[in-house]
Amino acid sequence: MDKNTKIAFLGLGSMGAPMARRVLAAGYPLTVWNRTTTRALAFAGAAVGSGAGASEVKVVDSPAEAVRDADVVITMLADPPAVREVVGAFASSLKPGTVLIDASTIGPEVVGELAGLLPHDVQLIDAPVMGSVDRAASGELLLMVGGDADPVLPLLELFGTVNRTGDVGTGAALKLVLINAVINGVAVVAEAMALADSLGLPEAQVKAALSTSPLAGLAGRAFTTDAYFPVRLAAKDVALATAAADLPIAHAVHTRLTDYPEVADEDLGQIVKSFRSLTSS
Repeated sequence: MDKNTKIAFLGLGSMGAPMARRVLAAGYPLTVWNRTTTRALAFAGAAVGSGAGASEVKVVDSPAEAVRDADVVITMLADPPAVREVVGAFASSLKPGTVLIDASTIGPEVVGELAGLLPHDVQLIDAPVMGSVDRAASGELLLMVGGDADPVLPLLELFGTVNRTGDVGTGAALKLVLINAVINGVAVVAEAMALADSLGLPEAQVKAALSTSPLAGLAGRAFTTDAYFPVRLAAKDVALATAAADLPIAHAVHTRLTDYPEVADEDLGQIVKSFRSLTSS
């Protein structure tokens, strides 16, 4: 890759926008598309305002237009239906030799579907990420990368640490394993806090004890105020896992996650308050 490599980035949500900013800051010509055009225009406006890559970002109206001249396409979309729809809309417009990097969390089965949508001369890499918005902005994500990443490794390394997992689809598989361990663990911490409330233990005492226990990492994630991973997307990731295997605990966690629609767009850590409110009511 060189700095003349044309990049298309599709999906400028809470994770996609900071990732795309890192591509722009690295000096690559960038074309962006988002389902909500105003978000894409705001992204471009912020780039112009900062003076970083002001002349190198182009906003387009359709996925097909976004990828038409691209050498590398990155998709960071919410869920399998969105990825199927968007990739289906641009697949026939990809030029020979294009590399498609899907950074969405969609599971290995859907990655296999994407491979079937693409022309034979387009390379697919699955590269879902672990980490929240703050780490996306600072380039400290963990990427699970399936497929031959050598041609685009400098681009992937802009986002964080690259973990090469094997063939296409293995990155998506490992991401499901890791993210479900985290989500289920945060649910365990939330129930621990609800139990502590029932037993009359002081909140500060319980949090301090959890922070020095084997659950320290999960407790830190449950109580942080610096991350943003919406509950609705956590529920989506758990649903992908339970569709792939018989996971009774994950089934129960999914039910709990969807029991509180009022926090669907808030960070996963907000389920701690939701679980505790049930105990106190």
